[in-house]
Amino acid sequence: MRCLLINPFYPLSENPSPPLGLAYLAAALEKTGVEVEILDFVVFPYIEAEFRLKLEQFNPAIVGATAVTMTFDRAIRIIQEVRRWRPDCLTVMGGPHVTFCAEDTLSAYTELDLAVLGEGEETLVEISAEAGKGRNWQTIPGLVFRQGDNLVSTGKRPHPIDVDTLEDPARHLLALGRYRALGMPISMTTSRGCPYACIFCVGRKMVGAKVRYRDPVKVVDEMETLGGYGFCQINVADDLFTANARHCLAVCDEILKRNLKVKWTSFARVDTVSLKVLQRMKDAGCQAVSFGIESGNAEILKTIRKGITLNQVIEAVTLCNQIGLLPHGSFILGLPGETPETLKETLAFGEQLKKLGVSYGFHLLAPFPGTRVRQDSAELGITILSNDWSDYHANRAIVETPSVTRQMLDDIVINWENDFNRYLGLVAERMASGEASEAEAWPLVNLERTVAIYDLMMENALEKLGEWTIHFTAEDCSGDLLKDLADHLAAAGASRKKLVSVLSHALKNGLLEYSVTADRIQWKWVDRITNSDLFCSHNIRII
Repeated sequence: MRCLLINPFYPLSENPSPPLGLAYLAAALEKTGVEVEILDFVVFPYIEAEFRLKLEQFNPAIVGATAVTMTFDRAIRIIQEVRRWRPDCLTVMGGPHVTFCAEDTLSAYTELDLAVLGEGEETLVEISAEAGKGRNWQTIPGLVFRQGDNLVSTGKRPHPIDVDTLEDPARHLLALGRYRALGMPISMTTSRGCPYACIFCVGRKMVGAKVRYRDPVKVVDEMETLGGYGFCQINVADDLFTANARHCLAVCDEILKRNLKVKWTSFARVDTVSLKVLQRMKDAGCQAVSFGIESGNAEILKTIRKGITLNQVIEAVTLCNQIGLLPHGSFILGLPGETPETLKETLAFGEQLKKLGVSYGFHLLAPFPGTRVRQDSAELGITILSNDWSDYHANRAIVETPSVTRQMLDDIVINWENDFNRYLGLVAERMASGEASEAEAWPLVNLERTVAIYDLMMENALEKLGEWTIHFTAEDCSGDLLKDLADHLAAAGASRKKLVSVLSHALKNGLLEYSVTADRIQWKWVDRITNSDLFCSHNIRII
């Protein structure tokens, strides 16, 4: 049995990380003897001919795709292509979007066979076992499927997964090197579940209200492994890492016990942190804590059932500052009850936090399927302007309230973006004049490098232009070959000077490698990562 798992395209602006959910699914399947491959179209371009070739060569019995709302359109198009080229292949989709739109999705897209509800590890394992037998899907809880002209749901699985029984994520199937080359973090979890009921979020409904905690020893075992992969940081991607102080402290204590030096970040609520917890997190290597603040208006916070106060925000930020832990805040604009006055309150509160050293940003309300803000939009005074799922990226307005228009919301975010771009422009001017310090220049240098590498990856530049005949011995392979590579790539329109800088950085840091076979050289990104890669100044294979 073979299963091909798909991660659909997700824009670089969303700061993607290696697909942890798919790695968990793959690990569960591999444990039962299923052969698994993962195609990640976040860091590889989707090329129709190559995808078709992969289906022919790997010949999967099952193709499964994951999707959040904004990536659903791309995911379902891939499922349609699978059905066109491999009509006998079983097609499956999971993730938060299809969990709450299963019937609508199956009704609209006959190419999709099965929709998985909620956590998918156990369900997908049972699907793979049943796929080779009678395909009696009614025996498997957590599914919606088509039976003749009818849709059948087997309902939610009766029990949430015991997270301590999960296999370690199959990260060996992921192109970790590409994410590391882009400067993206790697993610992990220490728990699943969220006890809070914010009306704009599907987290609680997706993975349950009861938080299930992993053994802190296993957590830090995984963190220690990830620390050897050379990523800029580890993101603890729990819905709420600080939900339980005892668990949080136990994880931190295990890190300190091992004297493990890793940089990590986490999500928290302002009403679940204390000086003791934050100090221990800082001591254990936590660099930043992200707080969902959502609004600067107290009534809106009540309406959305956030359950926090603005005073608690100030107190949590003050504690972070006291111990030197970077606080980050996020706001959502366009929430129920939003008016021009509440927008001004939120903007003013953001400026107040900025003076306290808080890094913050804005999102615009996206009423995702499964959220109360979507289900009860009329009652809450929200007008939903788009059901085009690709619009649900939270960077442009798709809702209005009675007194706040789409343009008013967009103007705030666009002004924010323009201010940031002006700041980068000033940094560029200071760099050109030699006035910028290394610390001041680093964000722009890093951003430009990331964009350049990403463009090369998504244009398949190394695959198309990174191979040629050389006329000297392999022992002479050196910086000259790197300059030759820049020349080849610059022929496609990129700046040679920037390419030399970007490629030199990539080679020095083990992100890029070349192999020499007879008189042919071939360059490629280092997709797979092992700890040994980190001890090489560059990677070379001579055949």
